[in-house]
Amino acid sequence: MTEKDENIMNEGTAEETQEAESNKSSDKKNQKRWYIVHTYSGYENKVKSNLEKRIEYMNMGDKIFRVEVPQKTITQIKGGRKQEKEEKIFPGYVLVEMIMDEDSWYVVRHTAGVTKFVGSAKKPIPAKDSEIKKIIHRSTAQTQKVEMDVKVGEKVRIISGPFAEFVGDITEVYPDKAKLRAMVSIFGRETPVELEYKQIQKL
Repeated sequence: MTEKDENIMNEGTAEETQEAESNKSSDKKNQKRWYIVHTYSGYENKVKSNLEKRIEYMNMGDKIFRVEVPQKTITQIKGGRKQEKEEKIFPGYVLVEMIMDEDSWYVVRHTAGVTKFVGSAKKPIPAKDSEIKKIIHRSTAQTQKVEMDVKVGEKVRIISGPFAEFVGDITEVYPDKAKLRAMVSIFGRETPVELEYKQIQKL
């Protein structure tokens, strides 16, 4: 093989390597990833709605796939009544699964209510898949946080059970169990009593 032939082969190999690397970076560039978008506080659901409309109107469904506002269910107990409400896990943030390029960046960045992408101004940083999975799992998990409108130090009247009509001072509150502990004076002695929320009435 002549030196000329060797040079041609080496050039060919270098070109192939360069092309493979170019394809690799192109694949990476065209990969769908999750990005975190910062919004005006209280506008998270509005941004989700606005962005979904823009995706449809501007035919960007092949580059922007999902828009999520992570939320969890909170059970509030007030006056003995249960009320459920949705609470945002990350107020002021929206998750967007997308292929990042100039067009998709423009559509998201110029949606009403969006202030910026998380990352530098010119280069949004994709979130780690493991972090996104945890966030989405938290928002779909069935565990509920219970908020009770009582706190340590308040006086309550017991309205049912063996200690009905006694008055006690709350010493501990267990929202996850909807229970509390109170000190009740029984025969002149302070006795700790564990009660369910529905057994008490605030004074």
